Amino acid sequence: MLRGLLLYTLAGVALCGVQTLHAADYPAKPVKIIIANAAGGASDVLVRLMTPRLSEHLGQPIVIENRPGAGANIGAEIAARSPPDGYTIFLVSAPHAIAPSLYKKLSYDLQKDFAPVAMAAEEQFFLVVHPSLPATNVNTFVSFVKSHASQVAYGSTGNGAANHLAMESLQMTAGVKLNHVPYRGSGAALTDAINGRVPVLFVNLSPVIGHVQAGKMRALAVTSRKRSPLLQQVPTIAESGYPNYDLVNWFGYLAPAATSDDIIRKLGSALTRVAESAEFKNRIAHHGAEPRTATPEEMRAFLVSEIAKWGKIVRATGARVE
Repeated sequence: MLRGLLLYTLAGVALCGVQTLHAADYPAKPVKIIIANAAGGASDVLVRLMTPRLSEHLGQPIVIENRPGAGANIGAEIAARSPPDGYTIFLVSAPHAIAPSLYKKLSYDLQKDFAPVAMAAEEQFFLVVHPSLPATNVNTFVSFVKSHASQVAYGSTGNGAANHLAMESLQMTAGVKLNHVPYRGSGAALTDAINGRVPVLFVNLSPVIGHVQAGKMRALAVTSRKRSPLLQQVPTIAESGYPNYDLVNWFGYLAPAATSDDIIRKLGSALTRVAESAEFKNRIAHHGAEPRTATPEEMRAFLVSEIAKWGKIVRATGARVE
């Protein structure tokens, strides 16, 4: 028995040595990033803007794998079940903080199945309306909606989507009610908003800024606590009389939960260096996004707060996806 215990102990020591060596030599092959959205979307664009410099810092190629479907949950499940060796990481965003409250059952646990690595960026939503709507700011918008009870419609990219919940949060805060028209994607929703069929929309900046500048849509407010550098004249909702309103989409990276701390620190350092670079800041600015960085510990606390924040809105609205 003693001999068996000694062998077990020696094996454990040897394994620790292998793990330490592995972490010191990491990465020794390409690193894969799983994106739970289709190519061409905001998440995909963000990752592809980061990968050239990330590859340089890590000394290995970066492989992007798009795994869309099931409200961005298929990619999350695949990433959660990947080997915890640092060669598969996952791009996480606000929809994944919404999912625990929105879905009755998930095949992964965002907090238990993943280890935070680094934050990368955030993007605001804009409250935009068709010019036919007689509203030039949040207050006149609220007044118009109140005087036209349940006659004003707004579009979203689907039940439980971040822009749907952002509007629901504003309705609860302002005490108004609009009719929700869910779409399968942002393109169709924006097209109908530009045509005036569904005249109200919460949308990120990049697809709408040209239409705002051309006068085809009117931007009333931004959802974050600070104004957009690209549309400085547009106030925040917080500035417009609702001081506690603060909702943004954000992007970060997670690794499978058992990934070693040494690998997470090395990955996080490389990702943060890219996110903090002037080159990255300038490139994502054209898409209406800004860098946002955090340590793994800060990111873990942020995820907890985001799950609670979005969960409160989901429960208040009764939104549910089976």
